[in-house]
Amino acid sequence: MSREDYEVIIGLEVHAELSTKTKIFCSCPTEFGGEPNTHCCPICMAMPGTLPVLNEKVVEYAVRAGLATNCEIEQRSKNDRKNYFYPDLPKSYQISQFDKPLCKKGGIEIDDEKGEKKTIRITRIHIEEDAGKLNHDEFGGGSLVDLNRAGVPLIEIVSEPDLRSSLEVDHYLKKLKSILEYIEVSDCKMQEGSFRADVNVSVRKKGETKLGTRTEMKNMNSFRSIIRGIEYEIDRQIDIIDQGGSIEQETLRWDDVSGRTFSMRDKEDAQDYRYFPDPDLVAIYLSDEYIENIRKTLPELPESRKERYRKEYALSQRDANLLTASKYLSNLFEDTTAICANAKATCNWILSDISRILNEKELEPSQIPFSSEQLAKLISLIEKGIISSAIAKKVIEELFEHPNDPEKIIKEKGWIQISDEGAIKEVVLQILEANPQSVADYKAGKEKALGFLVGQAMKQTKGKANPQMLNKMFIEEINK
Repeated sequence: MSREDYEVIIGLEVHAELSTKTKIFCSCPTEFGGEPNTHCCPICMAMPGTLPVLNEKVVEYAVRAGLATNCEIEQRSKNDRKNYFYPDLPKSYQISQFDKPLCKKGGIEIDDEKGEKKTIRITRIHIEEDAGKLNHDEFGGGSLVDLNRAGVPLIEIVSEPDLRSSLEVDHYLKKLKSILEYIEVSDCKMQEGSFRADVNVSVRKKGETKLGTRTEMKNMNSFRSIIRGIEYEIDRQIDIIDQGGSIEQETLRWDDVSGRTFSMRDKEDAQDYRYFPDPDLVAIYLSDEYIENIRKTLPELPESRKERYRKEYALSQRDANLLTASKYLSNLFEDTTAICANAKATCNWILSDISRILNEKELEPSQIPFSSEQLAKLISLIEKGIISSAIAKKVIEELFEHPNDPEKIIKEKGWIQISDEGAIKEVVLQILEANPQSVADYKAGKEKALGFLVGQAMKQTKGKANPQMLNKMFIEEINK
């Protein structure tokens, strides 16, 4: 049987580290990095006799996330102990939430594979503490435990099994990441593990109603890896079923180098964790006033910003979608446009060269090293005819490497546009003399021949000639 004979069922558990200054149950800093075991104290190291105290900001951020994803907010919830042993979990249990999460029954809208709107339901959002980190020593043959991350606050966002393809997963995760960035509860830096997903995949023959046995790929923190992992796991499960085998419920590790999944352990069910209320923490009670005050502070979210861009700046649906997908790109667009008053040019530079360089360098939009003022200055230099678009592309590259005033960059590099008529005419005459066939083609009605001649002149002047003057002068000289 082929893949077309099967239906894919995918559910996601997304973990997002919250951007609080201190950990969930103690006052240790949450900042990324630092020497191993320097951001920890007796509480997050689980020393005997220590007691946790819940960070109120964690609750506030979780409620913000719940409201932004259309969840119902539970006014009464509690913390529970989730019992399991792992070397980087100091207490041998994790403080999480079980039957009374802070948020439930939400959902966000995505575009499915046909481009149609589809709501992915969110079962719950709950708070919990992160575990530490194991650093494996390939040479010494052991592992070292770093507890800097232990106790960093997380929200876990659990979806219903509503996703039907890796493309839908990609759309859902990017939309969710965007929302969390906009409401500023998480920096969502995937390269630092601030936004990661456990991916549950199962398949069933089309027409069947019973869910297939699922496998779970743990702690995936790259969109590319998630898509590759899902595609591999779909094919692996279908091959097993087609050969008469059965799928085992297990936890898998995705290896990006080999492009395969490997078994880690049997997949646990809720009863395996032996949840019970944490006796050291009081129940959480949220008043109507508390919830409404948080609701009032929610910023403009991607969907409403997208519609505003289409009306206010006359952007296309595609451009508005791409810009608002990232809070950082969106803010760069708005701030730059406010300075240079050229929304279309700003949009074009962000979605073309800036996005291309981000992809090439594997950078997040938050890592753009230059300011909106610098980008606006660059656009202004193009409008004034001081530099050409070709030179502006070089300036963008330079801004990524050595952020500076664009005007200083072009002066230091000698990139100021040639607008002297005499100098340009000299170049035009040289190009016409060297390309008689192109001149004949243009006279015969082939408009592309003019573009070729202008291109040759731009090449000769290393992109510094004024393209408008070149066009005009070529036409004048040819028609003499």
